[in-house]
Amino acid sequence: MMLKERSTVVDMQIRLAVISNAGGSGKTTLSVHLAYELGQQGFKVALMDLDPQGSLTLFCGLTPPEPEQTLAAVLKDNFDGKWPLMPCWSSHTDNVVICQGGMVLTQTADELVLHKRGAYLLGDCLSDYPLEHNLIILDCPATLGPLPLMALAASTHIVVPVQLEPKSVQGAARLLEWYYYHCRHLRLKPEPEILGFVPSQYDRKRAVHRQLNESLPLELEQMGIRAFGAIRNSTEFANASGQGLPLHLHRPCHPALDDFKEITSYLVGIIQNSKP
Repeated sequence: MMLKERSTVVDMQIRLAVISNAGGSGKTTLSVHLAYELGQQGFKVALMDLDPQGSLTLFCGLTPPEPEQTLAAVLKDNFDGKWPLMPCWSSHTDNVVICQGGMVLTQTADELVLHKRGAYLLGDCLSDYPLEHNLIILDCPATLGPLPLMALAASTHIVVPVQLEPKSVQGAARLLEWYYYHCRHLRLKPEPEILGFVPSQYDRKRAVHRQLNESLPLELEQMGIRAFGAIRNSTEFANASGQGLPLHLHRPCHPALDDFKEITSYLVGIIQNSKP
């Protein structure tokens, strides 16, 4: 059943960059499920795939697009404001769209290094040709290269998914150094706010997972950073993405759906209460 468009006026558009410098941290899983959750609550959401792997295309059940129908075309100097947006899960919601990525973004990343406004290019496009969506989710590749840097400069908030493994947690510390350095270097005003860290693939049967899930919030609290509740490990996430569906549609009663409620509620609060 399609949900009606919200009649309330939103004061501020949230641009949420999902950034991690580790593969398999759950960036796309988090992006997809946040998009569907917010869409079901009547908010308009635009997913933007900055990953050359194009995982969002698979997770949304879409076919790989032609280069001119990707985010790469948006980042060309001749972009005319016609965003190549495709609906996601249109049989279930009319509130979620995607600007797809793909391997063509590998060339885009190289071009960004030489472009005079490379780091600011996506932010420029969103300012010059604004989208009407309440939430824009920027799904980044597992690097700290030109594409995540561009997402950082375009975002109002960032969220960091992190696996509960020692190597991943250590890598997240380097990501914070990258964040603070580039916020200063790019003179981002205001700086995008760190929404928080989201532990992923949590297996409570593993002692190391339990230990890190207990210690990470305490460490982050000292830096004034929130730690959201962990997203549990489940093979059903992979099964759902293989079908091009969020878990909500693949297994509507799965207990892992509860894991997204805290961060979803937090985002809803920001969208409803923020002032321009």
